[in-house]
Amino acid sequence: MKYAIAICIFSLSFSASAAADANKAKGIAVKSACMACHGTNNKIVGPGFNEIANKYKGNKTAVSTLVKKIKVGGSGVWGTTPMPPNNLSEADAKLVVEWILAGAK
Repeated sequence: MKYAIAICIFSLSFSASAAADANKAKGIAVKSACMACHGTNNKIVGPGFNEIANKYKGNKTAVSTLVKKIKVGGSGVWGTTPMPPNNLSEADAKLVVEWILAGAK
């Protein structure tokens, strides 16, 4: 019984932590103007975050690949419109990418 209670408490604290990280990631995306070009569930200028998550699902290098794209910019993966480089810290870019890949809401 003690173990079941401990597991429940751990799960609840993990969920609260994940929600806080998701809120922080969304705040970074909004503040950094990511949401001006990417909707969570729709294309604006660039693909929706849902499209990005689907494209990179199961890709073991997705986080590092997408962090690099955020920081350096890129083009050609989603069409001809380039994505400019964004001035985010490595940690903030990684948090945003993990949020996107987890199904950004």
